[in-house]
Amino acid sequence: MTRRALQEDVLRTTLYVVSDGEETMDFLLRRGDYDKPAAAPRPDLLLLDLNMPKLDGRQVLQQIRKDEGLRSLPVVVLTTSKQEEDIIRSYELGCNSFITKPVGVEAFMRTVRELGSYWFELVTLPTPREVSNVR
Repeated sequence: MTRRALQEDVLRTTLYVVSDGEETMDFLLRRGDYDKPAAAPRPDLLLLDLNMPKLDGRQVLQQIRKDEGLRSLPVVVLTTSKQEEDIIRSYELGCNSFITKPVGVEAFMRTVRELGSYWFELVTLPTPREVSNVR
């Protein structure tokens, strides 16, 4: 639904989608298929699902916050979880916001609209830092 909301111009931005936590880190660190800057431009904001295969969102968030080049990347956890444990752990690991995906298309579209308004109109984001793909 996130992709659909963004494709319908609810949020006017370029969206890059990866399928799992390992691919997320490959994209962010420009490894493997993403070793060229054009294949993996620095994101202004990361929408992170906690329930990804291979590496889950918590593991990805932990790796992002430990990496000098990615540490300042704003991360919004956008997940179906409402569990207090997930919320607390996500903030402890350094997420900037935790949003539970609402049920229903209209509510979800409104949430994405508000997310975009806040992060891309109201907030001043840091300039994305270049990350070396040499680790």
